[in-house]
Amino acid sequence: MIKTLQRRFALSRQHSFDAYCKRILKNESSDYHRRMNVLRQYEIPFSMLPQGTLAQLAVWDEYFKDTYRFEARGFEIFIADGLLAEALKTLPKDRLEIILLYYFLGMNDPEIAAHLNLLRRTVAYRRTSSLQELKKFMEGNADE
Repeated sequence: MIKTLQRRFALSRQHSFDAYCKRILKNESSDYHRRMNVLRQYEIPFSMLPQGTLAQLAVWDEYFKDTYRFEARGFEIFIADGLLAEALKTLPKDRLEIILLYYFLGMNDPEIAAHLNLLRRTVAYRRTSSLQELKKFMEGNADE
C-alpha cells in the first residue's frame, strides 16, 4: 500500500511537471506571436520598399579602388585623393617619408628623427619645407 502511494505520488509529480512544461511552452508561444504582431505594425520588409529608399540605404565598399599606395618604413599607406597623391609623388624620397610618417602614421618629430637617424630640427625643417612644396603644387594643379 505504501509503495502504491509512493508510485501515485511520483506519477502525480510527473503529471504536474508535464503540465507545467506545457503551460510554459504555450505562454512562450503566445508571447512570441504577440511580439511578432507588434513588429509587423512598425517594420516593413525590404521587398516592400521603393527603389529610391533602397538606394539611400545602400552602401558600396570601394576596397582600394582609385587609391595610391605609398610605403614608409615598412608601413603601407593608401591615399584616395588623386591630387594629393600626385603632389606627394613630386617629393624626394626622404622628404616623402617624413611627411608620411608624420601625417599618416602619427609620429612626432623626435620619433621620426630616431627612425631616420637625423636631428629633430632637420626633420622639422624638411617637413615644413615639404608642406610648402605640396601646397604650391596643389594650388597650381587644383583646376585640373
